[in-house]
Amino acid sequence: MGACRRIAEETPQPAARRRPWRVMYVPQGFDAIDQGVVAALSATTHLIVAPQAEMLQYAEIYRPDAVLVMNGLHTFPANQKEQVEGIRRLGIKTAIWFVDDPYVSGDSAEIAPSYDFVFTHERSCVQRYAELGCAQVHHLPLAADQELFKPMAVDEAYRTDICFIGVAFWNRVSLFDSIAGFLRDKKVLIAGSHWDRMSNYGKLAKFVRSGWIEVPETVKYYNGAKIVINMHRTTEPLSDNKNTREWEGHSVNPRTFEIASCGTLQLTDLRPELPEYYRVGHEMASFTKPSELMEIVDYYLRNEEERLKVAARGYRRTRAEHTFVGRVSRLLDTIGLADPAPPPAGEGWTLG
Repeated sequence: MGACRRIAEETPQPAARRRPWRVMYVPQGFDAIDQGVVAALSATTHLIVAPQAEMLQYAEIYRPDAVLVMNGLHTFPANQKEQVEGIRRLGIKTAIWFVDDPYVSGDSAEIAPSYDFVFTHERSCVQRYAELGCAQVHHLPLAADQELFKPMAVDEAYRTDICFIGVAFWNRVSLFDSIAGFLRDKKVLIAGSHWDRMSNYGKLAKFVRSGWIEVPETVKYYNGAKIVINMHRTTEPLSDNKNTREWEGHSVNPRTFEIASCGTLQLTDLRPELPEYYRVGHEMASFTKPSELMEIVDYYLRNEEERLKVAARGYRRTRAEHTFVGRVSRLLDTIGLADPAPPPAGEGWTLG
């Protein structure tokens, strides 16, 4: 904690340049991302927050300079495309930021061409969206909301040797089945849904917490763990995916930034894009197969000082480079709005 406090003091986050633009944000309903984007947009623009089902009505009333939709999937209404096309007819620029690529390509490919600008956290999908006729497609990775995901002291109940939080997709089930014997004598948390799929569930049942864990609880578990495992989903169009177009996955997930932002050692499977964001072996650890994972876990559990140093370096890198203010600023610069006159004095633009 002392090292993380020192890093926070010595590592200022990117300055937020205020723009006199009115931006309407349509959240996806997942606080871990939405809160960070809302805070960044509030710091850089005059912000309007609109409900998914009423984005067109809000655009007609408040006439923003641009509309940013987060993800546009899962909870969004069936008439999303019609609403977006109505917004564009008003002369308002529209943008969507896909953060579930490539796992729902069957849905994202349908709605992407409705927008003026498409941003995706998955670099391999940029060309795919361009092939669908999207004129402006850009790679924009996610970040960590560092007001939510941050180092903190936690009670003993949150402390573990090894922590994994996430849905039991089949590749994750296979991994934990293969290391079940290795985990049995350690303090472990495996949290999320469908973990009863494991063949070795009986061996690991005492470590499993079924169901959804709210974000603040997740942050506490990340902070309490010596090692947090992060494993990406596979991209095959199996029962857990809607990747019907079989797009590839090379980029890192949001957990990569969120775990590192807690000042905890992360052990992640090696996505091709990971070295662009972190020095593997210096700022976080990675594995390519179960035997390697067990060797690395065993090493860092026996070498606490080295574990803490790697975790601190990952925290420093995240704090300096992987912020929502930085990402949102890139997005706004890409959209390139003309600078309109600011709203009248005393007139607010943050609505809910």
